[in-house]
Amino acid sequence: RCVVLRFLKSPPNQNKTSEEILRHLQNIVDFGKHVMKQFFGENYVHHGEIIQLPLDFVRQLCLKIQPERPESRCDKDMDTLSGYAMCLPNLTRLQTYRFVEHRPILCIEIKPKCGFIPFSSHVSQEIKHKVCRYCMHQHLKVANGKWKRPSKYCPLDLFSGNKQRMHFALKSLLQEAQNNLKIFKNGELIYGCKDDQECVSDWNELARHLKPFFFPSNGLVSGPHCTRTIVKELIHVITMTLLSSTDACRAGDMKTVPISQGRSYCEASAFNKELVRNGKHKLESSGLPRGCLLYKTLQAQMLDMLDIEGLYPLYNRVEQYLEEFPEERSTLQIDGPYNEAFYEKLLDLSTEDDGTIAFALTKVQQYRIAMTAKDCSIMIALSPCLQDECSEQRPVVLASKSRFTFSVSVLDLDLKPYESIPHQYKLDGKIVNYYLKNVQAKDDPVMSSLFKDNEDCTLVLHKV
Repeated sequence: RCVVLRFLKSPPNQNKTSEEILRHLQNIVDFGKHVMKQFFGENYVHHGEIIQLPLDFVRQLCLKIQPERPESRCDKDMDTLSGYAMCLPNLTRLQTYRFVEHRPILCIEIKPKCGFIPFSSHVSQEIKHKVCRYCMHQHLKVANGKWKRPSKYCPLDLFSGNKQRMHFALKSLLQEAQNNLKIFKNGELIYGCKDDQECVSDWNELARHLKPFFFPSNGLVSGPHCTRTIVKELIHVITMTLLSSTDACRAGDMKTVPISQGRSYCEASAFNKELVRNGKHKLESSGLPRGCLLYKTLQAQMLDMLDIEGLYPLYNRVEQYLEEFPEERSTLQIDGPYNEAFYEKLLDLSTEDDGTIAFALTKVQQYRIAMTAKDCSIMIALSPCLQDECSEQRPVVLASKSRFTFSVSVLDLDLKPYESIPHQYKLDGKIVNYYLKNVQAKDDPVMSSLFKDNEDCTLVLHKV
C-alpha cells in the first residue's frame, strides 16, 4: 500500500505505558498538523495517523528488522508492547497523485541544515557572524572521528537561491554525502551512507543507475564524460525542483523574519574562498522564490532570533519558574498539546525582553521550532513522464533529454525536546572554541588579509 510504519524507540528498561506512547505519538501527529503545516504549507507536510497493530505482528516485525538496524542505533529498543505506530506515506514515492506504480521512481533526500548566519547581538564570538555553524561543526566532527574528511558543502550556498552556488553545494553533497544526502531508486537506497561508516562516493556506479532516467534513448557514449554529464543533469533537476513552488497556500500568517538580517555568505565556504582567490569579493545573492520549500524552511529556522547564547538565560528563567510552580508545566504547554493555541503564541516576533515568563517561554518555543527546521529532511521524488502525459495539474521539471513529474515533501519534523537546550548551549561553545583554536588560528594569513577589505571597522573612543 506504499505506506511506512513508524514505531517509537526508547532506551532499554525505560518502557513507557501504552497511554504514554499513545500520547507521545499523538503529540507528533498534532505538531505536524497544527504547527509545521502552517510553516511549510499543506502539500509539503505529511503528518500521518496513529494506528494500532496486533502485538504478535509487531514482535515478528521487530525480529525481522533488527539485523538491518545500524549498530549506532541499537542502543534503543523498538516499542513492541503498546501496538501503537504511526502510519505515513512512503515519501520515496510520488505524493501528488496516485501514479502508475510500474514507473521507475528516483528519490533524493537532502538534510540541508541551518541556512543562515546568526544576526543576534547576543553572540559573544565574532567568528559566529562570519562562519556558519555547519562549516565550523565539520572540523569538530572530523577531529572526533565521526567523519574522515570535512565536506565542502555549505548550507548558505544551497539557501542562496543563486544557481551557481546551489550547483556547487549539491555537487559537494554528492562528493561527501555524510548523512546529508541519500538517493533511492524505487525505494531502495542506491547512494549515501547507511551508517557513520566510511562512505565511498562512486559516481560511476551512481551514473549507471541514473542513465536510464536522464538519457533514455542511450545516445551517449560511456566514460568519464558520460558520468559527469549525468551528475550535472541530476544537480540541475534537483536545483529546479528546490526552487519550484508546488503549494498554492501561503504558509500560515507568519510575519516573516527579514532574511536580509544575516549576511548571505559564509567565509569558510569553499565556493566563497574560490571567489576570493579569483579576486572577487562580492557574492551574487539571487534570493529564494517565496513559495519554494527552501524559503519556507529558512523562515522557520530564522525563528532562532536570539541565538542559543541569547536564549539560554531565558531557558533558565523558565526553569526557575517551573521549580517554583511545577504544576504550571502543562498550562505552559511545554510538552503539548500542540494545537492552534500553541501555534498562535509562536507568532510574536518581538525581541524586546520585558522580563516576563511569557516572553521567555515564547522565545524558547520558537527556538525549538527553529531547531526542528534546521534538522528536517527534504524529499524530492522524480518519475519520468512522456510529453503527452504531462498535463497542467502536474508539476514538471525538464532535463536536456527527459522530463520528470515530481513531488517535494519535508520530513523529520518532530519537535526538538525542551530538555535538549542545555546540551545545545554546551555544544555551541565546543564547536566555536574548537574552530577558533584549531582552524582559524592556522588559517592562511593571505586569505585573512583578503577578507579585511569587507570587514566593518569600529573606532572606539575612551575617556581619558
